Amino acid sequence: MAAVKWVTLRSQWLGQQLRDLREANGLILRDAAEYLQRDPATVSRFETGGYPIRRPDLLALLDLYGVADPKRREEFIRLSQEVWKKGWWDGYAGEVTGSLVDFVWLESRSREIRGFDGMILPGLFQTPRYARVVISTVGDDADEAQIDRWVKFRMGRQKILDGNNPPRVMSIIDEAVLRREVGGRECQTEQLCHLADQAAKPNVEIRVLPFSVGVHASAAGAFRIFTLGEGFPGVGYAETPKGAIYVESPDSESFVKMYEETLKLTLSPEKSVEFIIAIAEELSR
Repeated sequence: MAAVKWVTLRSQWLGQQLRDLREANGLILRDAAEYLQRDPATVSRFETGGYPIRRPDLLALLDLYGVADPKRREEFIRLSQEVWKKGWWDGYAGEVTGSLVDFVWLESRSREIRGFDGMILPGLFQTPRYARVVISTVGDDADEAQIDRWVKFRMGRQKILDGNNPPRVMSIIDEAVLRREVGGRECQTEQLCHLADQAAKPNVEIRVLPFSVGVHASAAGAFRIFTLGEGFPGVGYAETPKGAIYVESPDSESFVKMYEETLKLTLSPEKSVEFIIAIAEELSR
């Protein structure tokens, strides 16, 4: 029996929009199926994201639903291409879960990424040495070759920070992350110096949440908020012991509220960099 394919977020988003259009036109699945000369079950799979729709069927449905605006049609076409298109991470197929594939796709398509971290640094800012320690600890049953691949995968994600149209990344980092000696003092010092360098990029803002603020709105743990282009919902992301969860807008507003409340307690970007450098100097003594 063939393996069940992962239903991607982008496939679900496209399907939901097609269903909304059909219902807005007062049509049922059978109407759309007859127009396409397909089985209603196939159209249903288009709408649930279980089977990505191909361009000819998409264009036919847009005609049926009266979507004539060129810009809107182009948005649908672009999204349908994203469903089928392979990214650089597809070279790691079978080594990462479908949930992580969706995470990397969100990173690569976001205009803005906001987040909070209270245990380890975000993957986008990790050095290879720091990443190796983290990955080795979490995946303690992996061999060296596999760890090498995962480190390379994480480093590949960081390329979005220096692309032609990089996302704005706004990261709140708890003081505990800065003081936790991952891989020892030398490794942590190197990592903190790298973090300070990353903060100098025009599209990166790092805010330190000091111990002195006490309990805060993000005490539940790390999370991300992805803001994508037009045609995509905002997405909140958090990891749990049972796997990652993705929450689309408007429900993702709870993540936004946590972020904004926590942001009020942080040091300024300038003070944050000074704080990071000061801890690095303490560790290097």
